[in-house]
Amino acid sequence: MIRRIMGVDFEVVKGDITDMDTEAIVNAANNELWMGSGVAGAIKRRGGSSIESEAVSKGPIPIGEAVVTGAGRLKARYVIHAAGMGVDLRTDAAKIASSTRASIRKADEVGARSISFPAIGTGVGAYPIEKAASVMIRAAIEQVAEGTAVRLIRFTLFDDEAKREFDMALEKVVM
Repeated sequence: MIRRIMGVDFEVVKGDITDMDTEAIVNAANNELWMGSGVAGAIKRRGGSSIESEAVSKGPIPIGEAVVTGAGRLKARYVIHAAGMGVDLRTDAAKIASSTRASIRKADEVGARSISFPAIGTGVGAYPIEKAASVMIRAAIEQVAEGTAVRLIRFTLFDDEAKREFDMALEKVVM
């Protein structure tokens, strides 16, 4: 599904975030920026350990903030590490929203006009996917309303259930 909101295309797709050809992809990170399992592990495996080394050298960061690194062997130019949780691996709506907005601001800082997000906080953070979908889409729209050069915000979900929840959340926002 694609919806244009305030001049920005919002897209929901099922796929592997490490395959995305957007200029930036988002890593669902902890605030220490080490890359363990889930999205972070997949990014590290596909893109190379240099991504984690660069990220860790920029941390720790406050929960809800983000940093940018190179993307190693990935199609994307940048990986934006969104600290949606601390090392306790716990998250909530405020942390997810803040890290979503921070990721779009970081994309602006490096001149990326397209960004792909995973469902932040829904893996090891165990945040419910239906709530994460609403929180992330609302936060992204709020950040777009403040101004951005990003023209494509893609939510890249690993399975059908997650895609369905993000499709429904996006549909509710634009109705």
